[in-house]
Amino acid sequence: MRIESCEFFVVGSGMAGLVTALNLAPHGNVLLVTKRKLNDCNTNFAQGGISCVQDAGDSFDEHVADTLDAGGGLCNEQVVRTIVEDGPARIKELESYGVVFAAGKEGGGYDLGREGGHSKRRILHAGDITGERIEEALVRRVRDDSRIRVCEDTMVIDLITLQFLREPGENRCLGAYVLDVPSGEIYAVRAPHTILATGGCGKVYQYTCNPDVATGDGIALGWRAGAKVANLEFIQFHPTCLFHPQAKRFLISEAVRGEGAELTDADGTPFMKKYDPRGALAPRDIVARAIDSEMKRTGAPYCCLDIRAKGRTFLEKRFPKIYGTCLSFGIDMATDLVPIVPAAHYCCGGVQATVDGVTSLPGLYAVGETACTGLHGANRLASNSLLEALVCARRCADRLSADRHVLPDHLHIPDWQYGTAVASDEVVLVAHNWTEIRACMWDYVGIVRTDKRLARALRRLANLRKEIREYYFDYLVTQDTLELRNLALVGELIVRSAQLRKESRGLHYTLDYPETKRLARDTVLIR
Repeated sequence: MRIESCEFFVVGSGMAGLVTALNLAPHGNVLLVTKRKLNDCNTNFAQGGISCVQDAGDSFDEHVADTLDAGGGLCNEQVVRTIVEDGPARIKELESYGVVFAAGKEGGGYDLGREGGHSKRRILHAGDITGERIEEALVRRVRDDSRIRVCEDTMVIDLITLQFLREPGENRCLGAYVLDVPSGEIYAVRAPHTILATGGCGKVYQYTCNPDVATGDGIALGWRAGAKVANLEFIQFHPTCLFHPQAKRFLISEAVRGEGAELTDADGTPFMKKYDPRGALAPRDIVARAIDSEMKRTGAPYCCLDIRAKGRTFLEKRFPKIYGTCLSFGIDMATDLVPIVPAAHYCCGGVQATVDGVTSLPGLYAVGETACTGLHGANRLASNSLLEALVCARRCADRLSADRHVLPDHLHIPDWQYGTAVASDEVVLVAHNWTEIRACMWDYVGIVRTDKRLARALRRLANLRKEIREYYFDYLVTQDTLELRNLALVGELIVRSAQLRKESRGLHYTLDYPETKRLARDTVLIR
């Protein structure tokens, strides 16, 4: 079996992975793998922008306060302050990579947007394709850096640890077994430092605005290797995903509400003031529950966004991609109500990690949406995700460059064991189980939960995981099998976390425990 060695092994190619790799490159040999192409990631689909204090009328204290308020009492205030205060310097770093943000009027400063939960305008953007512009610039820099080796169409199967090798001493991550998808070859990567930056797990739900790659791989990898995971019950449902039979996972950015859009029922009657005095600019958990409530009350399959008052000229300039996409489906934002529904969007929990990526498993680090740092608490403040990825990736790279580790030469990684596995002739089982998991999570572990629904979900997922394990060992490994395996595990971890939280807080709302406890505690799962 082939063994590749490197000092820094980065898994994932969104902003978190690319920024980590770029900052580690001057300090050693970097190998970056991604299971599809470099730009197949959540970052590439981010419309709104990056929250960062830039205006003289704004302050770090106000950004911190808004984040804490949205987080439902569960944010780590020191983590929040560290990330918020590090923001401006990291924005300059992004600009040094070639990212250009929209300028203010007459070219002065930035054109700052505002989104739900923010008390001030502090969202830097590049129109409504901010993530795409960032990803383009970072991918270009990574491809131009000869010190970074990139392997696309490469998926990590499992992490390799001292415990796996039955070696004495404290457990430690030593690298991973990986699958070269086109050829089917399985080989090992030997590395003293492995960084998980695989993004979120939106595909665990039937309806999501996430791309197909968001199958919770990093969370599953970390858990199977022995790392702690935290707060996985807090799944953010974006309130406004376009409702149209031909529109697959198209998001209507929160920035649209930031520019004055109202949320209405299907007949055009605004309703948000009934639920929160901030109206359409309330935090996402409140807005998503309000839309869910209105849909159940009226029986309509969707609610609407109304931004007709802003006019066509403004909409075409500020939201060119959103306006054009809606128009392609026969919806003119300048004259029509835009039908929307909530959809799974962001995982506020993940592999428990510090702001510089350190997890409970030595040698393993986690950054970006894969990690749970304490920034988001029980509900992520809009556009804080890219800020977290940017800051934590840089801090992780800085830590690793100063805290090097070398693996002992005697550690031998055994060949991958194929056993009696053969090529599958029952691929339909993968597709069926994939669909069943996502429907189960949507029906029983969605915006509003109950103990009975969670118990049903856990039973179904346990049975599915048993079937998937049998399939995994009977047949040769494929990308679809690995994604299914990860998806089922993460679904179960979400349910188990939700069952432990006997209250309603932030994104976790349960009819059995509608009150919020006075003392906020993280939900930490330990294998």
